[in-house]
Amino acid sequence: MPFAIYALAIAAFAIGSAEFVISGLLPLLAGDLSVSIPVAGLLVTAYAAGVAIGGPLLTILTSRYSQRTVLIGVMALFTVAQVLCAIAPDYGLLLVARLLSSIAHGAFFGAGNIVVANLVPPERRGRAFSLFISGITIANLLGLPGGSAIGLNFGWRTTFLTVALLGAIATVVLILRIPNTRAPGERSATLLAQARELRHQKVWLSYLTITFVMVGTLAFGTYQVPIMEEVTGIAPGIVPIYLLIGGLGSVLGIYLGGRGTDWKPMPTLITVLLLQALFFFTMLFAMHDQVWMTVNLLITSILGFAFSTPLQARVITAAQAAPNLASSLISTAFNIGIAAGAATGAALIAAGVSYADIPIVGVISSLLAAGTATISWLLERSEQASATTQA
Repeated sequence: MPFAIYALAIAAFAIGSAEFVISGLLPLLAGDLSVSIPVAGLLVTAYAAGVAIGGPLLTILTSRYSQRTVLIGVMALFTVAQVLCAIAPDYGLLLVARLLSSIAHGAFFGAGNIVVANLVPPERRGRAFSLFISGITIANLLGLPGGSAIGLNFGWRTTFLTVALLGAIATVVLILRIPNTRAPGERSATLLAQARELRHQKVWLSYLTITFVMVGTLAFGTYQVPIMEEVTGIAPGIVPIYLLIGGLGSVLGIYLGGRGTDWKPMPTLITVLLLQALFFFTMLFAMHDQVWMTVNLLITSILGFAFSTPLQARVITAAQAAPNLASSLISTAFNIGIAAGAATGAALIAAGVSYADIPIVGVISSLLAAGTATISWLLERSEQASATTQA
């Protein structure tokens, strides 16, 4: 793989660390800034909104520039935002700084996907995308516990300064290693022409598939700790080991998803989604036994990340005149699903649904995602058959 992709993975690790670490710092932040835990939790909600809305808007505003310029610019913005988080004197300014960071996040992955696609031939894009995305996956595995440990021992402001240092290093690496590329057709495409590209069924049905998957994943993932403690009977001190197992599964899932994308992307995607529905169903029974819960958690973590690469590659390939805008909206689809999944889980629990029944949401949403992906694939094959007949 070109070293530029490793440079992008380093930057993705820094951005992912900033996104995930906040959950481990909420009690410290709430106490220091004199706000409640739920109010501090709005820092997570605001970040998701910033990625979903601000990222595409920044992409539109920077569409006249090359991906290299955009990547370096948004990483510089990200780094400054982390410094502002570290020195924020009150909750309001910290919230603004988090919003700046999230906007940079959304624009970064939009431009980064295009650079990756341009650096390797089509038959190697799956593995290239998986390497790039692994940066944010490893951030979930290492950045979250590492940043939380720094915050507990040296204060939450030190955590943000550490992430700012990572961002500065990533910015320098990008300056040295990222080529000056631009997606084919992007230079001359007007905003209206770019918007038209989003109407292709392969694009918007891929967004819908992503959203469906994330609803089920987050409905369970948001409450996986109380599920482990109250349903499976795992001691609180052992829970981090289970979370680590899930993190390892996510890394493996990204790798397998990349290989599957280079092999047969749509059969891989649909198989992964159907298996995900199956193992959310088996979790309804496995969660009552610690050994089977371990196995089921590992498999669902693998499947929960293996679906991403085929869909991202599909969007970028389909949106030929607007791959940058289409790519930035991938993060929007993810974050809409994240917000909807967390809200769905909260609403069900508030209505009296047991923790033990929450995986049902994953079963339904995975089946909806598999159905959506299948429809998109059938439409694609029909379009190809029609084009062949006309030729």
